[in-house]
Amino acid sequence: MVSKRLSSEAGHRRKFLAIIDDTPECERAVAYGSRRAKSTGGVLVLLFVIEPDDFQHWLGVEKIMREEATAAAKAALDHHASKAREQHGIEPELVIREGKPSEQIHKLIEDDQDIAILLLAAGMGKEGPGPLVSMIAGKGTGFPIPVTVVPQNLTDEDIANLA
Repeated sequence: MVSKRLSSEAGHRRKFLAIIDDTPECERAVAYGSRRAKSTGGVLVLLFVIEPDDFQHWLGVEKIMREEATAAAKAALDHHASKAREQHGIEPELVIREGKPSEQIHKLIEDDQDIAILLLAAGMGKEGPGPLVSMIAGKGTGFPIPVTVVPQNLTDEDIANLA
């Protein structure tokens, strides 16, 4: 169970959470979220989760790898944030977390009670829609907030008509 959402209370704004990763389709989730945030007066939150599994090395190597992963996360977030600014005139919130993506998504939703909708992008490849979409769709108990799955093949025009 997720805590009460505050996005409809005075002084709060509905937040749309988009997950940033190295998949090409995540750009579609950002485009949709940017458009929805602008059209509803909401806020777009971009989350990049660094998975710590790669850091099981000697301390010095682990530190360098963690710094490189953080730099890559910041670069990815900056790239998508600049598109949101340029194309839609919104200023997204940028969040970097370390851990398992599903756990960090849940923790951020619990920590920020203004997050009301999770946006995921679905890939079109033969390997399926992607690990996050599969994980969320396969959850037997459901997810704590509404999830919007944005297909990779939506054009900017499609998104403008839908969002």
